[in-house]
Amino acid sequence: MCWLNRIAAVVVLGLLTFLLMPPSAPAQQLAKRLILKDGSYQLATQWEVKGDRVRYLSAERNEWEELPKDLVDWDATEKFAKDRTAGVPDAEAVQLDKELEAEEAAEAARTPLVAPGLHLPEEGDVLLLDTFQNQPELVELQQNAGELNRNRTQNILRATVIPIASGKEAIELPQAHATVQAHVTLPAIYVNVVPQQDISMPVQPPAGVRQPGQSGPQQPQQARQPEQPWDRFHIVRAQVKGGKRIVGNIKINPLGKTHQEQNLVPATTQRLTGNWVKVTPMEPLTPGEYALVELLGQQGMNTFVWDFGVNPSAPANAGALKPEPAAKPAEQAKPPR
Repeated sequence: MCWLNRIAAVVVLGLLTFLLMPPSAPAQQLAKRLILKDGSYQLATQWEVKGDRVRYLSAERNEWEELPKDLVDWDATEKFAKDRTAGVPDAEAVQLDKELEAEEAAEAARTPLVAPGLHLPEEGDVLLLDTFQNQPELVELQQNAGELNRNRTQNILRATVIPIASGKEAIELPQAHATVQAHVTLPAIYVNVVPQQDISMPVQPPAGVRQPGQSGPQQPQQARQPEQPWDRFHIVRAQVKGGKRIVGNIKINPLGKTHQEQNLVPATTQRLTGNWVKVTPMEPLTPGEYALVELLGQQGMNTFVWDFGVNPSAPANAGALKPEPAAKPAEQAKPPR
């Protein structure tokens, strides 16, 4: 019978230990706020006033503590208790919602809204606004000149064509179709025009180095021309020939002078917030291949272009940005049980 007595003693000891454990979780669930005049508060399950002191049972530490009665904001404490019973939202939660709304409004000011629930990203170069299966989406266009432009530190990559003989040269893109195909005939194109900081800065070669064709003492190099206007972007219709797409031609006369020809599509250009520019065709585009090009004044067309096609029956474009899901209405606050 001795072993039975030992087992009974262990069971009794375990029950006593469980009963004496501090009920921290239930206590915190029933905790009230003892709000102080400095705006802070103590979580307590109960309190009592004794003279000039307030004795309260801390819901966090499950210990009795004290503080001066004059430090307590009794009106705020009573109001919080009544609001909580009536189901009024917590003032801190309301303030947090206001801050979140302000942040969303500030972000929306930096990134224009192009469709319900669809903003332009803070980072990006050229995006096409498309509609696929009745849902708007943004598709990024890559620069193409025989190879993809992967330099993300610059917004626009430029190249020049130096003719070596008289005649005609075509600006061609590989393959007969662009990777991105618009499913609508009036796609809007958004260009992020990041200012080039070194465009208008004079470039000084090392001291004592002569430039090609220069004689005599070293002369300071002239400052570069300022960046072209923001409305320098245009849409061209590409001609598919021999499995390639021709976006422009360079004609060269016997004297070596050149000029470019492009099949420009009438379009409007609109400047938006956040360095964005919107280019929209004035008339619906017929199915085919197109490109967004940059005209550089007397320098002609930038040979690096952003190509796309128009094909309503094309499959979905990979990596498209879709609208954010609509926020569900907040559930009405319920009073604690």
